[in-house]
Amino acid sequence: MAFDIEMIKGVYTKMAENVDKAREVVGKPLTLSEKILYNHLWDGTPTKAFVRGKDYVDFAPDRIACQDATAQMALLQFMQAGKAKVAVPTTVHCDHLIQAKDGAAADLKHANSVSSEVFNFLESVSNKYGIGFWKPGAGIIHQVVLENYAFPGGMMIGTDSHTVNAGGLGMVAIGVGGADAVDVMAGMAWELKFPKLIGVKLTGELSGWTAPKDVILKVAEILTVKGGTGAIVEYFGPGATAMSCTGKGTICNMGAEIGATTSTFGYDESMERYLRSTERADVADAANKVKEYLTADPEVYANPEQYFDQVIEINLSELNPLLNGPFTPDLSTPAGKEMTEKAQANDWPLVVEWGLIGSCTNSSYEDLSRASSIAQQAIDKGLKMKSELGINPGSEQVRYTAERDGILAVFEKLDAKIFTNACGPCIGQWARYSDPKNAPKNSIVHSFNRNFAKRADGNPNTHAFVASPELTAAIAISGRLDFNPMTDKLINENGEEVMFDEPTGWELPPKGFEVKDNGYLAPEEDGSHVQVKVADDSERLQLLTPFEPLGDTITGAKLLIKAFGKCTTDHISMAGPWLRFRGHLDNISNNCLIGAVNAYNQKTNFVKNQLTGEYGGVPDVQRQYKKEGIKTVVVGDHNYGEGSSREHAAMEPRHLGVAAVIVKSFARIHETNLKKQGMLGLTFDNESDYDLIQEDDTFNFLDLNQFAPDKPLMLEVVHADGSKDIIKLNHTYNNAQIAWYKAGSALNLIAAQNA
Repeated sequence: MAFDIEMIKGVYTKMAENVDKAREVVGKPLTLSEKILYNHLWDGTPTKAFVRGKDYVDFAPDRIACQDATAQMALLQFMQAGKAKVAVPTTVHCDHLIQAKDGAAADLKHANSVSSEVFNFLESVSNKYGIGFWKPGAGIIHQVVLENYAFPGGMMIGTDSHTVNAGGLGMVAIGVGGADAVDVMAGMAWELKFPKLIGVKLTGELSGWTAPKDVILKVAEILTVKGGTGAIVEYFGPGATAMSCTGKGTICNMGAEIGATTSTFGYDESMERYLRSTERADVADAANKVKEYLTADPEVYANPEQYFDQVIEINLSELNPLLNGPFTPDLSTPAGKEMTEKAQANDWPLVVEWGLIGSCTNSSYEDLSRASSIAQQAIDKGLKMKSELGINPGSEQVRYTAERDGILAVFEKLDAKIFTNACGPCIGQWARYSDPKNAPKNSIVHSFNRNFAKRADGNPNTHAFVASPELTAAIAISGRLDFNPMTDKLINENGEEVMFDEPTGWELPPKGFEVKDNGYLAPEEDGSHVQVKVADDSERLQLLTPFEPLGDTITGAKLLIKAFGKCTTDHISMAGPWLRFRGHLDNISNNCLIGAVNAYNQKTNFVKNQLTGEYGGVPDVQRQYKKEGIKTVVVGDHNYGEGSSREHAAMEPRHLGVAAVIVKSFARIHETNLKKQGMLGLTFDNESDYDLIQEDDTFNFLDLNQFAPDKPLMLEVVHADGSKDIIKLNHTYNNAQIAWYKAGSALNLIAAQNA
């Protein structure tokens, strides 16, 4: 039986009435995304049609999921909210703090030793507040959610940007910062700007070497890393319904890489098969009773241009295997000859040192079985591995079943390293080098989602390329980045030319899923007696102190850094070795913006201290400004804050005394995180004003006392020579968000309301 089945039935019970009313209010047929959104309004029955991309709307999500790195700060904040128990079903998943190095058993033992303080904190706080707890080794959050919690037509939020993976089971699942999750945990509404809608029509059918991963790699090429910002991407068409549920999850998962609010598919037979296979027949039975409400109205898919803001069509029969990268997930290259040409032109290493299969994106039973079919061919055809191979199963259920069915044994015959059921190399938790900053230039191929510099192993010279699991396996066996398994031959141990046959696999395990210990701990019904302890001298955990409001008069603020080019959350708050400090705001603030490139000298972590005229690390300079009571400003380029949902990228600057972040454009989650922490997240009205900002500038906000929705703010920029520029800054704050700013943070407002 499914978790929270009565909650799920409740969602379906009200769906027909709410969707029918929404269709009447909107005055036209509805997409699936609209049906789910209108069925989850905080105020209940729809009474007005919302304007996409403009209206802020309060929603009531069905559930919350948190991974261990972000759960620490989220739950430290929830502890301040004054609540005895979470208001909606919530889970914590320990998957980020497990380093990949020696293999599953040794790595898990090491993680349980070095991070025991954090795991014990998360287990106890979960037990106290009614939160389900998934132990280290249980699996990667998004795979575990897909197997246990996701359901068609539901709405969930999660403190990880790849929460969107649950769209593979027909949810609207959205990545958020911890402060957003705290709102919902505390029984409050969750606010989102009503998304625009992008429709992707899939025709034809996947076959041969082409996989669901190639669909999203193609979409990323078309839309780029910011083309989905502020939109839900809804997939439909015969190619969509022909695809497996976990394949749909892969596509939705990487929707985070195009900036999409989320992605989703309509309920179909593949989802029903997956629900029944994962022992949730009760959910499938309930969904079948309202299945016409769990997909778009027929008119929408028949004439998509009338109902979506943008429509893309992809013929899966014409799609070829792709590799995206390096250093960005939207640079797409077909396997083979084009990669040879592009790699030589750009000096990308053609020798591949590692192939990595798994992560939350591609770690299903289907993924592992298709990749293992390639590995088995290598054994049968007498081929030896030219690269090293690593496997991250998605969950203990997937791992146990794959081991039972001999899939993992195939990889092990090729000397693959089976890592823990955890994120590992996907998030910088890969102990590949003793000195990653000075490691050599090299190429790797993986089935993960992100490939920013240093993302996998901390080495800025690692060129990471994203591909399907089966192509990753083939390339790792060949050792060549430009290997095309559809056309290229390899020489085996006997000197014979051989070719790979097309990959094969199973959508679902023929003998069903099996697991002995899934790693789940249910909370006590009444956790009021549970003690949550945080040691005063802990390096890993620190109780929070509420932020002081920044006020309506900010003058004499100094420039901290003007970031040049791409500035993701990895640049603002690096992961990898810093994950150990995710529960200690002051300690982790020592990585604040150390990866951002200073526009004035093209160096990282080297900015001018206007008080001394000397250069130093960003956190060090900022701490001196804070000590002197001087507020600061960060300036950035387009899509600032792209990437992870980590709210540390907002909390660290706030903690250290940054008052405003002024950029050409924001990634959605990061902009919200800044607002939640009581900061100013502003955009240049004229993008060229970015060029006016000089290294020694001082800033005076001229009309902050008139801060109001839809009213730009005026900023006086005072240069070192005494000259001045007045620039206009836009914002997207509404009245509720301005109230967060005035209170010092959204959490301050919640605590005051629950006092």
